[in-house]
Amino acid sequence: MLGLTAKGLAAGMNVVRMNQRNCGGTDGLSPTLYHSGRSQDVAAVAQNLVDQDRVSRFALAGFSMGGNLVLKLAGEWSKDAPGQFVAVAAVCPSMDLAASADALHLPANRVYELYFVWKLRRRFLAKARLFPAQFDPTRLRGIASLRDFDDKITAYYSGFAGAADYYARAAAANVVDRIAVPTLVLHAANDPFIRILPATRQKIRANPHITFVETGDGGHCSFLAHPDGDDGRWAESKIVRFLQQFS
Repeated sequence: MLGLTAKGLAAGMNVVRMNQRNCGGTDGLSPTLYHSGRSQDVAAVAQNLVDQDRVSRFALAGFSMGGNLVLKLAGEWSKDAPGQFVAVAAVCPSMDLAASADALHLPANRVYELYFVWKLRRRFLAKARLFPAQFDPTRLRGIASLRDFDDKITAYYSGFAGAADYYARAAAANVVDRIAVPTLVLHAANDPFIRILPATRQKIRANPHITFVETGDGGHCSFLAHPDGDDGRWAESKIVRFLQQFS
């Protein structure tokens, strides 16, 4: 899930949820696929809010793949970000894409991987029915892992040389050291397949703008707590409290 919060003059926060390409019934709008590197799509939504809705302040929040996207954009913007951009938050971000894809293929995680691949295959077939001249369903043959899918489908149709090239170029880990706004990153040590490599952790620690919170429990985007005046959704509550500093 990817969220973009638009903060106006009111005391509360207005939330704008961005549907990535092919999500939310948008398959027929464009003959392109979404992927973890399309941070400029997020930038376009943010710029539209500034230009059309006159938003005075906004923050970005993303989960998993969305977490990679918002961190990647924040790093790409760095000190040249729009003046209205005040903060970014990410939950279980897939910032090291190659390591996370390989972790997903471990025997203990195969049930997750098979589910993801099944969903991706269905979505690609739907896309191919809408745009038969652009997409070839036979490329799905032999795909048994997420890396296979990203190699034969995502990379092939999105301008990358292959899965390795896609993972290397689309990872937020490349630019996390350049983030220049207050940033909250939530990660669980027992996340089954998201991996944050030592080199990326070092970049995070060295960036004074980033607050990195790693809990022992939480799995993948499943941080739950006993309800105490709220709904028990710990990560979401943590993000809201973090963003309230900039209201």
